[in-house]
Amino acid sequence: MISWSAEPPAGSGGAAVPVGSNGSTEPAESAATTAPSAQQPPPKTTLALLIPAAAGCAVSLALGVYGHVHTPTGIAVNVAGFSGPLAAKAWLTTIATVLAVVQLVTALMIYGKLKVFGTPSWIGGLHRWSGRVAFVAAVPVAMQCLYALGFQNYSTRVLIHSLLGCLFFGVFTAKMLVLPRPNAPSWALPLLGGLVFAALVAIWLTSSYWYFTTFGLKT
Repeated sequence: MISWSAEPPAGSGGAAVPVGSNGSTEPAESAATTAPSAQQPPPKTTLALLIPAAAGCAVSLALGVYGHVHTPTGIAVNVAGFSGPLAAKAWLTTIATVLAVVQLVTALMIYGKLKVFGTPSWIGGLHRWSGRVAFVAAVPVAMQCLYALGFQNYSTRVLIHSLLGCLFFGVFTAKMLVLPRPNAPSWALPLLGGLVFAALVAIWLTSSYWYFTTFGLKT
């Protein structure tokens, strides 16, 4: 608490000086204190990528090993409305890929790289929900590939497709773990998102595109 002395001490030039609550004439702290500064974000570091990268590699490796040692059952999920598991796999992969394109476009808008349409307030919600629905569509595909077909290599196309499937879920895992880390490098999330998109498009080319060009656009 600060008060002002009625009689200035000798040598003060007649000016009143603040007196502390203990009676001392030493200058007291100002009553107007500086507001605490906002908490600074943690510094960016590549070390923040270690755990996501390790988890992504572990997921890819685990899927590959399981798919290789597991005996294929021929069918894992029978999705209603399709003539068979291959048709369901082709169309669900196509749906996931179309939604991935929506993810790419909305991400470019959010980062300010695509300014044609501006940045509407709903674009963040569209980005999140398109990703969620794409993942839901990809889950039956992954179950069909992993459990019913396994990791196969009887042709170049099938080998590349098997490798891409393992890569996709590994990179997706790393991306989701990097997402909530404020100390991750700013380039990490766009890079991982781009890899997820590229892997999914390559998966579509080695599966759905092959199916449609071989059997036609039938469900």
